[in-house]
Amino acid sequence: MPTLTVQNLPGGPINVSSGQTLLRAVQDAGHDWMHACGAKGRCTTCRIELISGAENLAPPTAHELRYLNTGRLAPNCRLSCQAQLPQGEVVGRVPDATQLPHVQYLGDR
Repeated sequence: MPTLTVQNLPGGPINVSSGQTLLRAVQDAGHDWMHACGAKGRCTTCRIELISGAENLAPPTAHELRYLNTGRLAPNCRLSCQAQLPQGEVVGRVPDATQLPHVQYLGDR
């Protein structure tokens, strides 16, 4: 099964089911993750900084391409509400700018 490891969240690798977004997988694993637009791809608050495994993700969606093309989404980031992981492993982290104040992040603060 594909796995997502978020370096600054506790708990180790998260299983990602077929057709599931990274955001849904993280939430199903019991983590809170910022997503101001309600996971509709209309903002960039749910972004994940990719450390490795970007090639294992499905191609960027139209929402992601819009933000990539306007510079609102860095090339090493994806929207967790849009990105799917059909196979392999992805390692990433919650960006400092979108960390929630009530969540204890590993190695931060």
